[in-house]
Amino acid sequence: RDQRITTHVCLTARAFGADGVIVSDVVDGKLEETVNKVVETWGGPFFVRTGLPWRRIVKEWLSKGGEVIHLTQYGVPLPQVIDQVRASGRDKLIIVGAKKQPREVYDLATYNVSITTQPHSEVAALCLFLHYLWEGGEFNREFENAKLKVIPQERGKKVVKLR
Repeated sequence: RDQRITTHVCLTARAFGADGVIVSDVVDGKLEETVNKVVETWGGPFFVRTGLPWRRIVKEWLSKGGEVIHLTQYGVPLPQVIDQVRASGRDKLIIVGAKKQPREVYDLATYNVSITTQPHSEVAALCLFLHYLWEGGEFNREFENAKLKVIPQERGKKVVKLR
């Protein structure tokens, strides 16, 4: 597992509207600390948990009525399945992987969603999926309890202190 990529998955998930990230099977206190500092500075809500067994997480999620979306280069192309995913109204657990996923992930997933049929980055896959899911709504998202906020402008950087 590449720690920098895992951090970027967490940052992307937060920025694009996920409630949190679970990094399975490996306890990573440094990752948790890094992401929690971002949430403290830039707002939330957002959680990160590490070290939980993936199989148990997936099975519990499904047993509580949620759906599992596995992002891959295989499966049904995102544009063909996104309306069905959006319309389900069920809580979503999105799986991205830093390595080849076991066959069981494909079998347990409610949807195996193709983010192109080419090798790609899990960061890009998550970003694209969440953008499609929220239909661009991530651009209007406000983060609670932020200390800092960027004020968009054509040139330069403007960051304001909120508290």
